[in-house]
Amino acid sequence: MTMPVTPSDLHARAKKLFDRDARTWAAEQRTAVELDVPLHPPTEREALAHLDGIRARVDSWRDVRDDPDIELEWTIRNWSRIGSQEVPVRAIVRTPESIARVAGEAYSWQRLVERLDELRDFAGSDAHVVLRTIARSIADLDDADFRRLVDVLGWLRENPASGRLIRELPIRGIHTKWIESRQGVVEALHRAGTGASGLGLRELSPLLRIRVLDPSLSFHGLADVSAPVDDLALIPLAPQRVFVLENLATVLAMPNVPGAIAVHGGGHRVDLVARLPWAQTVTYWGDLDSHGFAILNQLRARGVDASSALMDIETLFAHQDLWGVDPDPNVRVLELLTPAERATLQALSSVGNVRLEQERIPWAFALARLGVS
Repeated sequence: MTMPVTPSDLHARAKKLFDRDARTWAAEQRTAVELDVPLHPPTEREALAHLDGIRARVDSWRDVRDDPDIELEWTIRNWSRIGSQEVPVRAIVRTPESIARVAGEAYSWQRLVERLDELRDFAGSDAHVVLRTIARSIADLDDADFRRLVDVLGWLRENPASGRLIRELPIRGIHTKWIESRQGVVEALHRAGTGASGLGLRELSPLLRIRVLDPSLSFHGLADVSAPVDDLALIPLAPQRVFVLENLATVLAMPNVPGAIAVHGGGHRVDLVARLPWAQTVTYWGDLDSHGFAILNQLRARGVDASSALMDIETLFAHQDLWGVDPDPNVRVLELLTPAERATLQALSSVGNVRLEQERIPWAFALARLGVS
């Protein structure tokens, strides 16, 4: 027997379709949308075998005949043993508005449409493209935050190059965390509507931590410093060696080294290292894993002359008992690695995507390989 389709099933299918596609309908202002559901009317044999159930099913559809959002198609079946019976064969729900009502999402649909229509003016000639991308985020905003979003977009459009910090914006309820948590949506709409690559705001220079390993280079005796990278870039330093180390614990453990500075440069911080005029030739020591090599490649891509340390096959296999597993190995092509580094990266993969974390390597071994023991 074909599984019967009930009005509840239709509501569930409408809800599934709405959840999947409503944001696209609203962003693209679609109207030619429909949900067409065959109801699989029973055969005479099925009707005889399940007469009470079939009657209840037919009655359930008669109960929704007056629903203006559901178009029902009925047919007469002339059965020899039961007689003529009118049965529903198809249910069609046309237009996004009707699908939303059948899905029980009428309010959500109306609110989404109204919000995207209000934002359309901020999103430029190809509004549907950006609105489709951000529609989920817009739908999730509460009413107060949506009004703030509109206020922010309006102010940015009137002040495209304000040079202000977020804290200085004269918009009620706006603060740094509010912008930061919604920056993708704000930037996407502002860029689409104005063509600007940024928001025209002044950004704080990110902090970078360094340790001066030669007391003669210290800042009036201060050797461990976290400061805005732009300020560090202005200091007329001329170190003989710069170590860029992925792990902060390693930075802090480094001994005194004549003419040297250690920089905490793991992850995206290597982009900040590239902004230091006195750190354009460095020794990089990262975790011996695919991500460590990706960071090294990224550092070189920023124009820094970086040589690697303790990221070789010898170091890898000398500490086989200290290996861990890389649960999410980097698979990007790293074009700026040396042949020896590529061989080590391949070895990591071939033995099972292993990793040797920087802190696991014995300290005496590491210092000897860095040439500072």
